[in-house]
Amino acid sequence: MLDKMVDFAPEIPIADKTKLFTEWLTDTFSFIFDPLQENFSELMEYVSETLILIPPVIVMIVVAILAFFISGKKFGLAAFSLVGLWLIYNQGLWEHLMNTFTLVLISSILSVIIGVPFGILMSKSRTAEAIITPILDFMQTMPAFVYLIPAVAFFGIGMVPGVFASLIFATPPTVRFTNLGIRQVSKELVEASEAFGSTGSQKLFKVELPMAKATIMAGINQTVMLALSMVVIASMIGAPGLGREVLSALQRAQVGTGFVAGIGIVILAIIIDRFTQNVNSKKE
Repeated sequence: MLDKMVDFAPEIPIADKTKLFTEWLTDTFSFIFDPLQENFSELMEYVSETLILIPPVIVMIVVAILAFFISGKKFGLAAFSLVGLWLIYNQGLWEHLMNTFTLVLISSILSVIIGVPFGILMSKSRTAEAIITPILDFMQTMPAFVYLIPAVAFFGIGMVPGVFASLIFATPPTVRFTNLGIRQVSKELVEASEAFGSTGSQKLFKVELPMAKATIMAGINQTVMLALSMVVIASMIGAPGLGREVLSALQRAQVGTGFVAGIGIVILAIIIDRFTQNVNSKKE
């Protein structure tokens, strides 16, 4: 019965067509992908090396001071940041931490630069929202490992494809929350700004975005955390950092080494999460 069904409906060559399409994209747009790979690699290496050159003690103190003021002059976050960063340094993972932070930083910045304008576009156009929403659904439901395939095809291995995969995975929250935040702005407030003769850009930058900033910041927080969650997966295609240590420990069944590297990721995640949350609460 199954054979008859297969004969009746022959297999659609999706895999072959996808391979051909990817090869066509790679060859056709190599003039874009190759410079991006080279320039971004240099940029990220420069950022990582610069961070590594800064004495760890100075980084710890600066982060602790920032945590103290961002948290409303409370010692809890400052103490956790200081002890957590010292522990990572103590375990010999400081360089890996800086590489991981570089990956998360670049991915998050790019995600916000791309996500906020698309969120604004969605909030202003029903047509744009109808087109972009399924794309965001696809980006969020597709398993994160799948993003590694086009990343490697376009950019080879290293930190750049890791950023590319993280960018796809982490951008949707910023887009969605920006759209949601602007749509939730009081209609009366918008109408009042229009009554005073505000232009479209004035209404956007002086009314809608300031009123929606708490929601947008919540989306950015989620974007940063999703970018951080990709560090282990990105290490599978050569991205350096704590994720590579976890992957290496997993491959060699080194439970202790993997646990320590995992703790390092958790500490970084908590610090970044608390920083972005406190910045958001201050803005409110």
